[in-house]
Amino acid sequence: MTVLRRKSEDAIASVTSLSPAPAEPRFIPVGDSALAVEFGNAVAPELNAQVIALDTALADAELDGILETVPSYRSLLVCYDPLEISYHQLIAELRRLLSRNVQQQTQHSTTWDVPVIYELPYAHDLAEVARRLELSEEQVIDFHTSAEYIIYTIGYAPGMPYLGGLPAALHLSRRETPRPRVDAGAVMIGGVQACIVPTTVPSAWYQLGQTPLRPFDPARQDPFLFRPGDRIRFRQVSLDEFQHLSNLNSEALLILLRGSA
Repeated sequence: MTVLRRKSEDAIASVTSLSPAPAEPRFIPVGDSALAVEFGNAVAPELNAQVIALDTALADAELDGILETVPSYRSLLVCYDPLEISYHQLIAELRRLLSRNVQQQTQHSTTWDVPVIYELPYAHDLAEVARRLELSEEQVIDFHTSAEYIIYTIGYAPGMPYLGGLPAALHLSRRETPRPRVDAGAVMIGGVQACIVPTTVPSAWYQLGQTPLRPFDPARQDPFLFRPGDRIRFRQVSLDEFQHLSNLNSEALLILLRGSA
């Protein structure tokens, strides 16, 4: 998925209601050393919860030959070594895990309290978003900070979280001309989603503010901060608090901002 592709207003209105989930997942070969387990074709928390639950169950099973898994909105990509486990053996193992109703299991997730400054020069697009949505800037901020967001998947740039749960009042088609440079820490919305930019990227999304938190930091012991299934709440902060938090080292900032696990 790329932020440089744009959906029409009609597509935005229907993206979360494409079709119901199938009776059971589909197993789709991806080359000769990977397969996708597809739970449906909609952007919905119920489908994503099943993806994450299977990913967790597969990791706990510690099957020989599994090289990597990649959860997405509605499917789980499983990369494997065909010399250690065959395609059909892998499907059999996945069916066995699914038969245990792993979709009903829960994983240990983290709720993050993410501070955001919604002021210039950090809120590049706040005024434009308010104008296009016929809201005041304060209303845009209130809507943005009122929701609890779920991380559906990580992608596009290292550690970049794609967030579901954006209030309907803030759904907005992405801009026609992408901005060539958006700095790390930008808090953005586009279509029906939100995100936090981990590294400098081009983007057609709208920047509402900035956070001192970095989803990706190669200097950390674990460079990737967020995981699919984690939840995020945005909290408005003043310029003074933003500057104070920006001056903290990475470990001190994480201790301060981590919510409940």
